[in-house]
Amino acid sequence: MADHSTVKNQNNGHSGVQETQVTVVMVPLPAQGHLNQLLHLSRFISSYGVPVHYVAPTTYTRQAKDRVQGWDPLVVPNIHFHEISIPSHETPSPNPIDPKKFSLQLVPSFSASIKVREPIYALLKQLSSTTRRLVVVHDSVMPYAIQDVRLIANAESYCFHSISAFTIYTSIWEQVGKPGGLFEPELLEILDYLPSNDGCSSPEAVEFVKLQLDSMPNNSAGNLYNSCRVIEGPFLDLLAKAKHAFSDKQWVIGPFNPVVISNEQKKRHYCLDWLDKQASNSVLFVSFGSSTTISDAAAMEIAIGLEKSEQKFIWVFRDADAGDVFEAEVRRAKLPEGFEERIGGRGLILRDWAPQLDILGHSSTGGFMSHCGWNSCMESISMGVPIAAWPMKFDQPRNSILIEKVLQVGLLVRDWSPRDELVPSIVVENVVRRLMDSTEGEEMRQRAKELSKVLKESVMDGGVSRLEMDSFIAHIRR
Repeated sequence: MADHSTVKNQNNGHSGVQETQVTVVMVPLPAQGHLNQLLHLSRFISSYGVPVHYVAPTTYTRQAKDRVQGWDPLVVPNIHFHEISIPSHETPSPNPIDPKKFSLQLVPSFSASIKVREPIYALLKQLSSTTRRLVVVHDSVMPYAIQDVRLIANAESYCFHSISAFTIYTSIWEQVGKPGGLFEPELLEILDYLPSNDGCSSPEAVEFVKLQLDSMPNNSAGNLYNSCRVIEGPFLDLLAKAKHAFSDKQWVIGPFNPVVISNEQKKRHYCLDWLDKQASNSVLFVSFGSSTTISDAAAMEIAIGLEKSEQKFIWVFRDADAGDVFEAEVRRAKLPEGFEERIGGRGLILRDWAPQLDILGHSSTGGFMSHCGWNSCMESISMGVPIAAWPMKFDQPRNSILIEKVLQVGLLVRDWSPRDELVPSIVVENVVRRLMDSTEGEEMRQRAKELSKVLKESVMDGGVSRLEMDSFIAHIRR
């Protein structure tokens, strides 16, 4: 098979690669939430003095570095970026009125992930000669790209799961016939609320995932989770017993994102200056992630609901990412006539990329209306911000149940069963009021802040996640 791809090595000021005891290679799915999580994990691992090589197509590598928050990857000496040049691929813009728009949106990522197999193998062979052990950490939906790791004698692979243990295990539980006796009585009650997986995916996504599962190495050395035992302990234990993904070894080392916001930012977004002027816990942050486009009709209802709620808000109102986020045209979606003038200083509409972690970590932010992607869930929980859950696809409906029913730090805006129906403005208005201006919402805010405290402690010295991270580093250095 001809190789039309090349790899460009960026070593943060270092020329060449010195021989090491252990070298780690990160292989993320080229989509924002996945790129972000494994870049944060690269920072964790590099802090132990282990060199990390982060590998992705050129545009996506640039995207990951440009959008990372809380630290600057360009000043970390032992993170090496490898930009893979691949043949041009289609980068279709999402159709805002297409109910299956998310499948079209992610086609560029699916295509790019298939084309990196040969250059990744070439890089792995090169690095394997400079280290005693080569450790490949790959996204759970990237086995196809790293399948040749089995041909390298001193290499081993670890599967990183970018979604919640709750979502993974409940899906497995259903597939094996919902056996009883596995859950405590209170958890069994929660399972009654599980939304169906119908409508969560698309034919394109199902086909892509099947390709990945068929390529999963049967000698996987273990599993890594961006989670924490204090929020998902029972489900992580059940996954371990089920020997999920061909290995019973697991390390639960989240949250990956920085849990303390640094003042040393590359540049400060203007919305943070606006937040500085608002009262504590008074602002609702509204954002539906990087792979969702809101239709004009839905946007109208959201706008009316926000306006009538009389609450302060920041709304990231932008289309889903295209295949190349640096060249895509920005569609200026419609809002009610005069809306932006009427909300005045009470609301802020952002039509560009916004620093979500910085916003969630700001003292003025008191709530988050979110699609409930796992990245967003972990960031919101770690910053102590309760969630108004509006699931759109994939793992998000089940994440919303974890947020609302298990952790009790959120409210449901959109029930999954009537997902094809437009959420009316009155529902948006009522949920926003409940979250931001009620005793119920304040109680959730307090629970979220208590959970945040525990999560932050988990990644400090002696914390449960830090101990598991120590264990993982000791394992790969064995």
